[in-house]
Amino acid sequence: MSTAVDPSSVGTARRWAMLAVGVLAQGTSAITINGPAFLIPTLHEREGLTLVQASIVAAAPSIGVMLTLIAWGYAVDMLGERLVLAVGLAGTALAGLVATRMDGTVSLAAALFVAGAFGASTSSASGRVVIGWFPAHRRGLAMGIRQMAQPLGVGVAAISIAVVAEQHGVSAALLVPAIASLVALVAVLAVVLDPPRPARSLTATPSPYGESFLWRVHGVSVLLVIPQFAVWTFGLVWLVDARGWSAGAAGTLIALSQVIGAAGRITVGHLSDLVGSRMVPLRWVAVAAGATMALLGGAAGEGWGIAVVLLVVATTVTVADNGLAFTAVAERAGPFWSGRALGVQNTAQFLTASAAAPLAGAAITHWGYPVAFALTALGPAVAIGLVPRDEAAFED
Repeated sequence: MSTAVDPSSVGTARRWAMLAVGVLAQGTSAITINGPAFLIPTLHEREGLTLVQASIVAAAPSIGVMLTLIAWGYAVDMLGERLVLAVGLAGTALAGLVATRMDGTVSLAAALFVAGAFGASTSSASGRVVIGWFPAHRRGLAMGIRQMAQPLGVGVAAISIAVVAEQHGVSAALLVPAIASLVALVAVLAVVLDPPRPARSLTATPSPYGESFLWRVHGVSVLLVIPQFAVWTFGLVWLVDARGWSAGAAGTLIALSQVIGAAGRITVGHLSDLVGSRMVPLRWVAVAAGATMALLGGAAGEGWGIAVVLLVVATTVTVADNGLAFTAVAERAGPFWSGRALGVQNTAQFLTASAAAPLAGAAITHWGYPVAFALTALGPAVAIGLVPRDEAAFED
């Protein structure tokens, strides 16, 4: 069970240190889960896999995440954040090391599946650390910082895994997430404390799913994941295949895009604190994502150089919603349901992501990159009307 900590004994510096470690843990998970996407060029060109087959291997960690997120969320609610983070990161590191020894496609995909399953632990646990240790009027900013871990992790993966795979092979590239997981494990054990929770009532805490708010936020997040993972998975491949860039140059641009995206998450999170709403900025993000993906598809179809700029913009705006939705879900679910609610939130997202990569690969194969990019604009277009308009006031 979680060990109680006197909140008055935990100063501001320690809270920000825990946020930093949460970013590290979640960033490590992002490298593990999204990094295999940057193996696609090597798997396709050197290992002889079709684009669809390579996409399935890349999606294996996301499938592992999808199947375990709710279970990890329940573990967070019952056992506490620190223990879940430690066990999850240790398992991620071990599975990652096993993956470096796998030669066959099936065995490699299986090892990556297990790594993703353990990596799922960081999502609810690190999110609960932020929600538990930061007051409501700071949570948007704090969660925006925490959520920048994902684009930063993808950026690290883009600039390292693609280049290492090209120069030294798949096994060497897979050492990157395994080593990162070990570093994050040490940091968690040294810094993270379970946040305080109110005493449990003798009666069961009612489920927050009796109202539509959480379901609608989950639906919006699912729709906005479609363009996010399309550009994450195939942005680098498009630059290499269609634009003639080297893997190193393409990886550098994707990494830069992820850094810009991380800054965007912080900005949007802070904006939600200022306007007193998570949903109003979420609707703005949906509008921007739909417009950008439609423009990217059109520019790519015409072969215009501005398409590269639009790819950077798309990478930025399609990740801006995650912190807003994540914070809103945790706030509405409360301290005894937030782990599971965050698990449901991310399960829905990763289920969509797991399907999005192979489907986008098939669309690219049959219709080309421009059409595939443009089609993803349909998700944000639908999401605009689904964003809830009724939002409970922030509560500390």
